[in-house]
Parts: sequence; C-alpha cells; structure tokens
Amino acid sequence: MTSVAAAAVLAGVLTPPVAWAAVPSRHAAAGAACTTTYTVTGRTVAVRRPAWNDGSVARPDSPVDHYVHRGDILSSCTAAIARTPSGPAYRKCGHTGSTWRVVQGGQIPATCLRRN
Repeated sequence: MTSVAAAAVLAGVLTPPVAWAAVPSRHAAAGAACTTTYTVTGRTVAVRRPAWNDGSVARPDSPVDHYVHRGDILSSCTAAIARTPSGPAYRKCGHTGSTWRVVQGGQIPATCLRRN
C-alpha cells in the first residue's frame, strides 16, 4: 500500500461524525419532493379522519377534522382508495368516486379537488 492510499484510508476512517450528520436522509428528501398541489373546487369541503375502526380510508360519515373552502390550495402526494362491492364509496361535490386524497389533517374526496 502506498503512502497516498494509506492517507486516503486514514482520512476516511478519521472523518468526524459531524460531517455525516450533514447528509440528509432518504426519507427527508422523499417528503420534500412532494410538490403536487390541488385546488379545492367544492364550496365548503370537510377534511375527515378515519375512525379508529375504519382502517386507513375515510368514509362519508368519518369524524370531521376541519373544513377547507373553494380556492384553497392543498398539497397531497398520497391517495387512499375505498373499495366497495356495491359501487362508489361516496357522492361529493356533484360526482361519485372512491378516491380520497390524503392532506394535512385527514382525507378529502378527490372529486372536490382539481390538480394544479
């Protein structure tokens, strides 16, 4: 091993842990990469949280967390699909659907949103 190679190995071994802490994690970068925004098209739309026994998808009778209004801009990168054997899961904002967009505070029917 040459002295240059040995110095490179020692430099890598002796790098202080503070330098490693400056490297962002994959999870933090993945959360920041979400830039999909939606505009609310309904007049007043409830953002619902699934009840503890509803699973991970909200229902039209799930508890309301808060309301959003027409023109509000929301960010969402995740969709929750409500599968029902009898047909659409909900009728909101003049349309039937089964897709809920996951937003801050809960879930909102995708039929009440327009992608920007």
